[in-house]
Amino acid sequence: MLRPQRIGHVVLKVRDLDRSLGFYRDLLGFQVAGEMSNVMIFLTATGQNHHDLALLRVGDQAPSAPPGAVGLYHVAVELTDIEALRAAHAALAERGLLKGAIDHGVTRSLYTADPDGNEIELYCDAPRAEWEGRVNEVMTVRPLELD
Repeated sequence: MLRPQRIGHVVLKVRDLDRSLGFYRDLLGFQVAGEMSNVMIFLTATGQNHHDLALLRVGDQAPSAPPGAVGLYHVAVELTDIEALRAAHAALAERGLLKGAIDHGVTRSLYTADPDGNEIELYCDAPRAEWEGRVNEVMTVRPLELD
C-alpha cells in the first residue's frame, strides 16, 4: 500500500500567465520560484518548497470545463489565522472577487475564483479544540461571520 505524506503541489491550466500571475502573486501573495519558457510559472507560498502551485499556459482559446464536469472542484490555500482571513475578506470584497464566506466547523473559509474560473478557497483552521476527534459531528456549512 502507498503511504502519501501530503499533497506536494497543484498545477492549474490557465489561459494567460501574466493575468494569472497577477492574481496568485499580487493578490494572494504567492512568490515566483521559477519559470519555464513562458509556458509554466512555479509559485511557492512560503519559500519552504520548490513550488506549491504551478500555472500552465494553455492559450486564450482554451475552453472552460462545463459545469458539473468531473475534475478539480477547488484548491484550498491555508492562511495563518482569523486576522489573515479578515484581511483576505476585505481584499476580495474590495475587488468584487468574494464568492462566499462559510463556517465549516473545522475551518473558516472564503471562496473566490481566479481569472480562468478555477475556484480557490482561502481558509484558516478553527481552533483544534473545536473539532479534534469529532470532525463528523462539527463539519458544517453555515454563513461565516467575521465581525
